Amino acid sequence: MSDTGHTGRREGGRDGIRGAALGRAPVPLSVLDLVTVGAGSTAHAALRTSVEIARLAESRGYHRHWVAEHHSMPGVASSSPAVILAHLAAHTSRIRLGSGGVMLPNHAPLAVAEQFGTLEALAPGRIDLGLGRAPGTDPRTAAALRGAGRLDEAADEFPRSLSELIRFLDDDFPDGHPYARVHAVPGPVQGPAGRPPIWLLGSSGFSARLAGQLGLPFAYAHHFSAAGTLPALDLYRQSFRPSAVLDAPYAVIGVAALAADTAEQARAEVLTGALAMLRLRSGRPGLIPTPQEAAAYPYSPLEREFIEGRLVDIVHGTPDEVRSGLDDLAKRTGADELMLTANAHGGEARLRSYGLIADAYGLPVETPEAG
Repeated sequence: MSDTGHTGRREGGRDGIRGAALGRAPVPLSVLDLVTVGAGSTAHAALRTSVEIARLAESRGYHRHWVAEHHSMPGVASSSPAVILAHLAAHTSRIRLGSGGVMLPNHAPLAVAEQFGTLEALAPGRIDLGLGRAPGTDPRTAAALRGAGRLDEAADEFPRSLSELIRFLDDDFPDGHPYARVHAVPGPVQGPAGRPPIWLLGSSGFSARLAGQLGLPFAYAHHFSAAGTLPALDLYRQSFRPSAVLDAPYAVIGVAALAADTAEQARAEVLTGALAMLRLRSGRPGLIPTPQEAAAYPYSPLEREFIEGRLVDIVHGTPDEVRSGLDDLAKRTGADELMLTANAHGGEARLRSYGLIADAYGLPVETPEAG
């Protein structure tokens, strides 16, 4: 298995994809922000916390900050990644910002090209366009988003929609194509313009293989499908063909990770996210419960088994324990970058975690710019 990215420091970011490992981190570290809404809180507070996390991440040397598209989930406030990213861009100046991801079958490719062309114009050279083929929600909500008759069709047509999106971004439909005179704006039709790099996201082999065949960077959702991580990364690397984008594979994995001052505090915090997932999988989605509610919940034996299975895949504990766990995961998977997501009830706990992990790796400390 490849250990690309582990042997030294990269000069990061020049191609808009590769990051630099800072401090004692084995690979670049990034943030996946689910903009979670805790019980007793609001979407307004969750979005404010997202800004605080992005500014902390920028000041501590995290490479990028992504937000993910979800729908009809009360505990998640990230249904509109492009809107959130525009807000984050206004409050940061250097960190890369992107979608982890936009669920392409929910949208017309032209609309996505124009949204992310606008973001690129707002924050030149800082935008990533991560794409997924899942709905980011349950089938009924997906039908409301796409139209009931398009559910299977939309997923099956992902490669075609991806190709169409790329052509809109590059403004290079061939003569005679129905869209040859349709232009995504902002975009190249207005003059020389940057273009956000495209990432494929997935939790199965489909996107891994497609990303490899197209020579694109790949992000795997280890944080909710840990069992498939190694097969997907192996498939990506085996399928990889050098392209104008990348000359070698570049794989990121999303990792559920939370550090606290004590192991007990960390477990109490991650238990809130685990209970929220249990309720979601049981058809009872809601706000992220408080640590007190999660501790007092009357788990059945089957529910306890589910919870413990979730916690095994969350790297949590003291800062040193989390650093050790992340080091081991990077070594086992050969991931080129770790994207950390802290799914817990309170914004303060998530902010504290990213700061503690940065401290554990000796990441730089910079004063955030006003914004």
